[in-house]
Formats: sequence, structure tokens, C-alpha cells
Amino acid sequence: MVKDLQERINRLKKENDVCILAHSYMSEEVCEVADFTGDSYALAVKAKSVPQKTVVMCGVRFMAETVKMLSPDKKVILSNPDAGCPMAEQFDKEIIEEVKKLYPDYAVVAYINTTAQLKTVADVCVTSSSAVKICKALDSKNILFIPDINLGNYVESQVPEKNFKLLSGGCPTHAKMEKREVLAAKAVHPDALFLVHPECTGEVCALADYIGSTSGIMDFAEKSDKKEFIIGTENSIVEHLQYRCPDKKFYPLSKDLVCHNMKLTTLHDVLHCIDGTGGEEIILDEELRKAAVKPIEKMIALGG
Repeated sequence: MVKDLQERINRLKKENDVCILAHSYMSEEVCEVADFTGDSYALAVKAKSVPQKTVVMCGVRFMAETVKMLSPDKKVILSNPDAGCPMAEQFDKEIIEEVKKLYPDYAVVAYINTTAQLKTVADVCVTSSSAVKICKALDSKNILFIPDINLGNYVESQVPEKNFKLLSGGCPTHAKMEKREVLAAKAVHPDALFLVHPECTGEVCALADYIGSTSGIMDFAEKSDKKEFIIGTENSIVEHLQYRCPDKKFYPLSKDLVCHNMKLTTLHDVLHCIDGTGGEEIILDEELRKAAVKPIEKMIALGG
């Protein structure tokens, strides 16, 4: 059944001139039918250059919004309309506008994992891999970092020359990982390197052999001469790495490192997007799109 669905999807996407993007947290069977896989921002940039006029984003809503921001002339479809992001939706524009009044001399740095509305009140966007570089490059000495307090704490530790204000937001999946789980995993797998995403807490990151984005973690594991790894990010990465590196062993930090929103998208969802019977087209008001894309353009200008 899986093979049959994949073959049908691969045939229809060519016939209907559709490009499929899949975030790395998608299941292996969805990634296998994608034209491109990776982190959300890298996929949004890639969408700009593909010849297809229709793009299916297998991920969550803010990712599809970012694709539409950068490719306004393309038809962008979110694979599952219910796939949101708790972190991206934790704060709204009005809340951050009020916070800005308390810290008027602070530049607002927004993680790319934010809604289009929230990006309109940001001075610059960052990804997990570019956040340190961008914050260092900002003219402002004072930074209001939203929404992820854990990523903000990590960036603050790497950029001590700047003053940071952080809010109590973040990824609930990554944030619930605890130091005791890391120690327990290391005890069971003493020869394994611990690779972690900076959305995890500081005490978890302090035990890491490598801290980086999803793509960074995968690249590190693939290129390393080590043979065992504990993976401190969404558990689909364990599966993908095991396929890519069958001669190595990968262990999840916890069975609970699962993003349920990412897991909503199925092969059937992808098929229905391509045959025109499912998914949701992302429509952004042009004024909103122009305002939301400005901090992304600033990120690009600063080398992000």
C-alpha cells in the first residue's frame, strides 16, 4: 500500500506540475516522495527557484506561510490544515507590541518559527543555525528575542556582549526533555555522542557533544567517524538517520520527543493535495505579506 501510494503521488506530481517540500520531521514515507527535504527556511528559499507553480508544504502552517511570503506568485498548499505549531502560536502581534513599549530600545529578533502576523512586529528573523551570527551582526546592543526562551538562552550564552530580554515561550516537545533523561541515555549508551537541538533547555544542552539545527544534527552524524548517537530532537530524525547511515546506530533521547502536529501529515494527505481534493491553499493579504517578509529580508542581508 505504501509503495502504491508513493508511485501514484510521484506520477501525479509530474502530471500536475507540483513540487513537494517536506520538513525533516515528516515521516520517512512522506520524505521519500518529496522533491526536497530539510529545515523550514531552507525549503522556503528552495521553493523560489523551482519551476513548478504549485508547491505542497508538508509541515506546519507557519512553514507554508513562509513559502508563500517568499514565493507570492506560486500556489502554496499546506498538506494538513490542522497542522499548527504551538510555539509559533504562543504569542500574537498585540502582545509583542505591548512588550515592545516596555523595551523601546530593544530590537525584536523573531525565530523563523513564528506566524506571519508576529513577523510583522519583528526587526529581523533568525533560524536556529543563523541566530548567533545574526544577533552578533545587529547594530542594536539590546535584543528582545521571541518566542523560544531556550533558543534565546543559548544565543545569549554565545553573544555575551549583547543584552537579551526573553519571554517564556518555546517548543513544548523539546522543552520537556530533562537532564535526568540525558544521563540515563548516556548510561545505557556510554559510547554514543549526544546531539541536541537548542530548543531544549540549557541543562540538557550543557551535556551535548553537538548543539545545532535539525540539518546540522543530521550533517554532523553523517560526517562523524563515530558509530553511535543519542538524538535530542524530534524522533523522526532518528529514523531518517538510520536509513542514511545503516552502519551506525541512533537512539532517541526519549520516546516522548514527538511533534504531533508534524505527524498529522500522511501519504494520503499528500495525494489529496496533488489531486486537488485536500490540503489548504495559503492566502496572505499582500500588505501582511510585505510586512512579514521584511525581517526575513533583513536576515538575508545580515548573512543568515
